[in-house]
Amino acid sequence: MMPVLSSVNVGSVSSGLAVPPSESAPLVALIFLSSSSLNGSLMSRLFISTRGYRFLCLLPRRRRDENSLLSLKIHFAGERNEPKEEECEPFCLTDSGLTAVADGFAKLEKLSLIWCSNVTSFGVMSLAQKCSLLKSLDLQGCYVGDQGLAVVGQCCKQLEDLNLRFCESLTDSGLVTLATECGKSLKSLGVAACARITDKSLEAVGSHCKNLETLSLDSEFISNKGILAIAQGCPLLKVLKLQCINVTDRALMAVGASCLSLEMLALYSFQQFTDEGLRSIGKGCKKLKNLTLSDCNFLGDRGLEAIATGCTELTHLEVNGCHNIGTIGLESVGKSCPRLTELALLYCQRVGNFALTEVGRGCKYLQALHLVDCSSIGDDAICSIAKGCRNLKKLHIRRCYEVGSKGIVAVGENCHSLTDLSLRFCDRVRDEALIAVGHGCPLKYLNVSGCNQIGDAGIVAVARGCPNLTYLDVSVLQNLCDIALTELGEGCPLLKDIVLSHCHQITDIGLSHLVKNCQMLESCHMVYCPSITAAGVATVVSSCPNIKKVLVEKWKVSPRTKRRASSVLSYLCVDL
Repeated sequence: MMPVLSSVNVGSVSSGLAVPPSESAPLVALIFLSSSSLNGSLMSRLFISTRGYRFLCLLPRRRRDENSLLSLKIHFAGERNEPKEEECEPFCLTDSGLTAVADGFAKLEKLSLIWCSNVTSFGVMSLAQKCSLLKSLDLQGCYVGDQGLAVVGQCCKQLEDLNLRFCESLTDSGLVTLATECGKSLKSLGVAACARITDKSLEAVGSHCKNLETLSLDSEFISNKGILAIAQGCPLLKVLKLQCINVTDRALMAVGASCLSLEMLALYSFQQFTDEGLRSIGKGCKKLKNLTLSDCNFLGDRGLEAIATGCTELTHLEVNGCHNIGTIGLESVGKSCPRLTELALLYCQRVGNFALTEVGRGCKYLQALHLVDCSSIGDDAICSIAKGCRNLKKLHIRRCYEVGSKGIVAVGENCHSLTDLSLRFCDRVRDEALIAVGHGCPLKYLNVSGCNQIGDAGIVAVARGCPNLTYLDVSVLQNLCDIALTELGEGCPLLKDIVLSHCHQITDIGLSHLVKNCQMLESCHMVYCPSITAAGVATVVSSCPNIKKVLVEKWKVSPRTKRRASSVLSYLCVDL
């Protein structure tokens, strides 16, 4: 049986497909497992960059009789050594390349064109006319106008998923036509930075897209009128993401009254929403599971209380920069939402220890906790989480200066499923915390960047206790020496990524011990390490067969190393 190509990353596998030398140069991101994959069974997902344009023209000629390609993703993939703009232009995907795809793959169902700015309405019209079975179309960043979108609506009657982010040339005319022509099948719609899309388009969506389940809007030109039309016309709405500065509580009240199937709500940068709007959501949207509140300055504890008591199925909560939400609101979540699995508190200065104490008591299934710049949260809160939420798998804490070793020791002693730990710039955390974590947690990911009281003892404990570690960031650890790297080399053979920048005591000797056994290493960052020389850089490059990126000062790279490994070398400051 022929293999099925399901997912391939850029540059990960050598192409098994014979391409004429004259055509192979621009091919940088199209990779097949074998030539038989092309001629044999169905390919479900294909990744290609805009610089593979010439190869797109070859595909239909190679397989005119085979239309089994169902999913194609074309995007501008940033590359390690990006050519100058004038050199890229001939290889960017254009309408001709898109037409070639349409000619060869009439059964195409999913197409993603991300930042293919040379694709216009003409290419999209050709695609729509020849690929009428299209179900998913991502036009983010494409220069597509109303004419192209109208033809998509007229020809693609099975279209379910449409992304129009940053399609700046669109107006209401195109989206209204599309909604009128194929609105019955549309389930997901994304609109952002489309200055000429107004409430008129949303009124058409509300009238014709009765099966719409997902809507994402980022626009300063949308007002209550448009959201009201969606709420009243799309009762099956499950996901709503809004960043619309002219929308007020009135719109949220309509959503709470009409969208009773809503499961996810994300509100970004709203200056006009108050607790009244959230109360309506809590009262009507009993199925809500995922809530994001970001930079909504007039939302407070009462609104979050209403969500907690009304939406007891809540599993994911993110509060980011909502300065009027404090301890009382989070206490309500801990008391009323026992199914909570992920909690993120970012820049929440008013949330104190007792909020997380209640979360620890009531949310036994919590698996992920993210804390950033929460100055009132300290060890008592982390101890409560550790003792109450023993299923915790991910703990990310950044710049919470009241969190110290006591809380992290409790995590190591109680959270034996923890695989992902980040303690960036928590400068009260010392070695004893990592010793407890190394003894109790099967870590795969560890970031202790800026924890300047951590030294060799803590990292050695992790190296000996966490053999499955794949990512480590120990940057800005002034007390870290070569002994830690030696232990990592011996204890963590699966390590793929390491960040050593600003570690002043690390030397070439430590690097050599690390790379001797860490043969799976793919990236190594080591800028501003004064004791690492050109010899150390050469050792990393020559000893790691899988290395893909080495970040280092340019002056530390010898001409020989530059010749051997120019494709993997990156320079932070080229003039150092």
